[in-house]
Amino acid sequence: MGGNAATATSLAVWQAAAAAAGVPLWQYLAAGDTVAMPMPQVQIFGGGAHAARRIDIQDLLVVPLSAGSMSEALAMVADVYRAAGSIMTERGRTAGTAEEGGWWPAFDSNEEALGTLTAAIERAGLRPRDEVGIALDIAASEFAVDQGYRLGLEGRQLDRSAWIAQLDQWLARFPIVSLEDPLGQEDEAGWVAFGPQRRQRLQIIGDDYLVTSADRIHAASQAGTCNAVLIKVNQRGTVSEALAAIRAARLTGFATIVSARSGESEDTAIAHLAVGWNAGQIKVGSITRGERTAKWNELLRIEESLGRGAVWAGRAVLGSR
Repeated sequence: MGGNAATATSLAVWQAAAAAAGVPLWQYLAAGDTVAMPMPQVQIFGGGAHAARRIDIQDLLVVPLSAGSMSEALAMVADVYRAAGSIMTERGRTAGTAEEGGWWPAFDSNEEALGTLTAAIERAGLRPRDEVGIALDIAASEFAVDQGYRLGLEGRQLDRSAWIAQLDQWLARFPIVSLEDPLGQEDEAGWVAFGPQRRQRLQIIGDDYLVTSADRIHAASQAGTCNAVLIKVNQRGTVSEALAAIRAARLTGFATIVSARSGESEDTAIAHLAVGWNAGQIKVGSITRGERTAKWNELLRIEESLGRGAVWAGRAVLGSR
């Protein structure tokens, strides 16, 4: 059975079990355990494979660190999103949206994108790093080459050491609190060089690097290469296998981010997985496009159903110490 069919079948079985028990899917998954509404990572600018490789960084997202609820978090993100759109319009850079709903990245460099996102946070009346942080999905495997990394937008090729130095410059200049796949999935030496020295102060997420694999999570923990894992059901094929990765992450102390993928439908099961598994974080794209907003709206409905009993995960769930 192919991965798409296996994922759909697995989700259908869990949905049926929840329906038979007469409870929402998140509640069935929680099995009586305490849960919290997850901190969102929300795309403001698309890039990489999400925007015809217009810029090298694949996702420029924000994390509403000071929010106290899902509704407040999404309101903060909406302010940043609108501010980013205003800045792009003023600069004559507005060109629609990318694949996952973020603004199209009409920039001349990766640093211009980072600077514009920081400016959007400030224009929204929010303090960078204190109230809103930047999360980047670098997706470095997409531009890894034999001799290092090639930044197509800027026409630069960097060896591993120079690429890590570039990442450090961005970390020093911009309010970045989370990096996903900063090195190529096959560049184990790069991960070893980067992760152990930075994982205590930065969330370092493995996606292509860990592929929702319990075994890879344990190995990465031993190597100290990262401290968080992206969880994608259709990366493994079944809900049970994704749950095994969640359990491995908890054993190793890794943060978990339940994530959608490109080509999503309006199915909202992912919102229930993030809450029911008490994942702490969720990433489903931007706040535009129906397949993305369907997930955010479902999270708002879950929070509303919990009423005063709703618990907010907060910034402490990020994989940094």
